[in-house]
Amino acid sequence: MNLPPHLSVREGHLWIGEHDTVRLAGEYGTPLYVTDEERVRARYREYRDALQAYYEPVQVLYAAKANGNPALLRVLADEGAGADVFSPGELDLALRAGMDPLRLLFNGSSKSREDLRLAIEHGVRVSLDSTDELRAIDEVAGAFGKTAEVSFRVNPALEVPTHPKIATGIASSKFGIPHAEIPDAYRAALAAEHVRPVGIHCHIGSQILALEPFVEAARVMVWIAGELVRLGVVLEFIDLGGGLGIPYRHDEERAPTPREYADAVMPVFVDGVTALGIRPALWVEPGRSLVADSTVLLTRVNSTKDAHRRFVNVDAGFNQLIRPAMYDAYHEVVVANRADQPPAGVCTVAGPICESGDILAPDRALPAVQEGDLIAVLDAGAYGFAMASQYNARPRAAELLVRGPDRALMRRAETIDDLVGTRATPPWL
Repeated sequence: MNLPPHLSVREGHLWIGEHDTVRLAGEYGTPLYVTDEERVRARYREYRDALQAYYEPVQVLYAAKANGNPALLRVLADEGAGADVFSPGELDLALRAGMDPLRLLFNGSSKSREDLRLAIEHGVRVSLDSTDELRAIDEVAGAFGKTAEVSFRVNPALEVPTHPKIATGIASSKFGIPHAEIPDAYRAALAAEHVRPVGIHCHIGSQILALEPFVEAARVMVWIAGELVRLGVVLEFIDLGGGLGIPYRHDEERAPTPREYADAVMPVFVDGVTALGIRPALWVEPGRSLVADSTVLLTRVNSTKDAHRRFVNVDAGFNQLIRPAMYDAYHEVVVANRADQPPAGVCTVAGPICESGDILAPDRALPAVQEGDLIAVLDAGAYGFAMASQYNARPRAAELLVRGPDRALMRRAETIDDLVGTRATPPWL
């Protein structure tokens, strides 16, 4: 199996950076998420350097929804990243991590007035998803005696090759304003008393392995930018969103690199804004492609069973990693303590949750697995812990960060006490 550069096999064990995953699992227990900090930094720099080779005013906004661990946000803030945030919680985490409010964009299709108040209070720009939101933010900003800086999210109606649940720029998506209606939205924003339109935003989807959809989105956005300039909008940024995928099937798929993304998209963008006589900052919002392959989920084998197929039953299920159950997503798995052994048969890796769909990896060729072995689920850094739950009253896993020879928890494992800590007993019970 092709492994990313921070993963290796040494003396039969899977290593992440300078650390033996078998030893880490023995020390910290399982399930356990392990993230390589240096891999995250390297991926961020790939994006920054590739884009700035074409155009200097570039800002990389990390899509915080992919993995909101405060330690990772601090790592990215240290690199100069901003963030695309989708909730008051993500906004707070980004600010606590030291990110500049002017490098944040509050996104989302259903923001409350309290959400808008928080953004205005902290000087964070807001991507508006409807003219209702425009009216609301104008009123909220007026109550503060402030002017809210906003963009509108465009729905470019582009079909993209990805799972329907993560195709966010198709015509039927709940996100954004149809591109034909965007000029009217900006006319309304220009007329609003407490709003200043300063940008334009789109996001076409996630886990996209082709470049042409991004190129077409850039064309659409530059064309719309021209319409807005003619209306008198002064664009300080154009946000092309994120969505670049990763090769979850390591030996079968290939994902474009940030350099290839830049080579395809940047000529369209640079030529377009130059022809318009403007020089807005380019914002992009990578999430998955920054953090996904940085992380493995380590899970211990509880038992094996031969039924209509051979099951390998482990201690992590869709409570820890829901992507396979929700999206039929594929993740490579490695028997971490037998990483150099050849396959001995086909197995299905199944979790402990009381649902038939609690399958992490169906029908995989694995070595002879037995109780006590350690399975590593690869590419678990995006939408792993971030989408984890306490279903079946199972505590969520610990998260460990490694950097060179160093290692430290960036989140301890939950306990049963954590499950009941927010519960209250009605007085009649």
